[in-house]
Amino acid sequence: MAQPSEKLAGSLSALKELQDRGCVAIRTNQLSRTHRQRLLKTGFIREVMKGWYTPNRPDEPDGESTGWYASFWAFSSEYLNNRFGDNWCLSPEQSLSIHIGDWTVPKQLLVRSTKGGNKPTELLFGTSIFDVRLDLPPAEDREIKSVLRIFNLPAALIACSPGQFADHPDDLRAALAMVAEPSDLLRRLLEGGRTVVAGRLAGGFRNIGRNETADQILRAMRAAGHEVSESDPFKDKPVIVFGAREISPYVNRLKLLWASMRAAALKAFPPPPSARMDAATYLKQVDELYANDAYNSLSIEGYRVSKALIERVRSGNWNPDNDENDRQNRNALAARGYWQAFQRVKKSLEPILAGKNPGVVVRHDYDAWYAELFGPSVTAGILKPADLAGFRSGAVYIRRSMHVPPSYEAVRELMPEFFDLLTAETEPAVRVVLGHFVFVYIHPYMDGNGRMGRFLMNTMMGAGGYPWTIIPVERRTEYMASLEAASVGQNIAPFAKFLASLVRVAERGTQAATSERTSQTPRANAR
Repeated sequence: MAQPSEKLAGSLSALKELQDRGCVAIRTNQLSRTHRQRLLKTGFIREVMKGWYTPNRPDEPDGESTGWYASFWAFSSEYLNNRFGDNWCLSPEQSLSIHIGDWTVPKQLLVRSTKGGNKPTELLFGTSIFDVRLDLPPAEDREIKSVLRIFNLPAALIACSPGQFADHPDDLRAALAMVAEPSDLLRRLLEGGRTVVAGRLAGGFRNIGRNETADQILRAMRAAGHEVSESDPFKDKPVIVFGAREISPYVNRLKLLWASMRAAALKAFPPPPSARMDAATYLKQVDELYANDAYNSLSIEGYRVSKALIERVRSGNWNPDNDENDRQNRNALAARGYWQAFQRVKKSLEPILAGKNPGVVVRHDYDAWYAELFGPSVTAGILKPADLAGFRSGAVYIRRSMHVPPSYEAVRELMPEFFDLLTAETEPAVRVVLGHFVFVYIHPYMDGNGRMGRFLMNTMMGAGGYPWTIIPVERRTEYMASLEAASVGQNIAPFAKFLASLVRVAERGTQAATSERTSQTPRANAR
């Protein structure tokens, strides 16, 4: 009789065959009932809805959404292909999101099909697919991007609802800026006699400073005998100047995101302290916070570290070559890396406290922070030296987040622009809030983004005269929720208010420490 482990191995082999064929959406008839029940019981698959399953990590706790969000797009595509064949495509609005590189998992995915049921299909974690019974655009107006059938860019801009411009101005401006020249738009506008849409798009292009494109649309439509009234579909003017040839949606979206979030960050965050301590005193206080900072920052990332381990690392009583337990203990390696990176960040603070532009300093130094952060893992053989070179070269997902970080190709466009924005920023509060948020939004590395983001935040704190600020692990849920609100809903206020509350706590701690030192200083005898 086969042993339980042999039976599970057989079921896993059946699952592997499906995964080797690229299956993410698994139908009931693709696995035998025995295999299906065994894999469900052991957590290797989970049910999405009746008759549909997706592979799952058995070590994921109940209620863990990360795996689902990571597989959402592939599952949706396979499910829709199974239901409709090639007779479906995403809505023009959702198509535009994909064109500008926004792969955020939507609460409800809107889909068109001539066979649509006009009702939602409920999926996991509050997500759903709503397939609307509508005609598809002509074949020449569709394309496949990654695994999704979508409107191509010109067709999506023409078909999207007028309210989209007012409700999602940053996305629509980024999409308009992708149009290098309007021939493809004009052909579709002229063929359909789309005078109202032509006037709206002309107004949209003029709004972002593409006056030549706006004039081309108006001239062509009027030359064909159409009466066109230009109308600006946006409620306001853009807060950035669009380059005449900058068509990267990633760069333009980042510029718009930064500019649109500045006011809320400034409003929620306290102004810089009027009195600043000298650099030596500031660095001494930072050094005194190391153990508490390391414990909380590493604990936020899920490492199990104790104050005793942190002190052992600080004192140098840590040797992975001689201590078998430490060599195998990733917690110890993470603690050692944090210690090394902390020292390197303090070194970066020195020119910043002396008045050098913090954006310039961090642009030059952040790769050295990263090398120190993971250097012990290279020494231990867990990582290769090449893993410390440059940005990630694959997709990455954030635990329990509907935000899907930009592709690794986009990271290479975004990081130089991020440091340009950080360097040009004049408000210390904005550098603190957006410096941290945008770094983790881009997520340039496979691992360590949160720790790097908090290091970057605190260098910006130092530049503004704010105290080094610790994000306590006890407030991790609030911290992650505020980042999610900024990433998915573009609402930076909760994150700015969250950091502001911590800065006020840190300021009180700094004042108390200063008072204590002052009271302990011997006074000169009065004459």
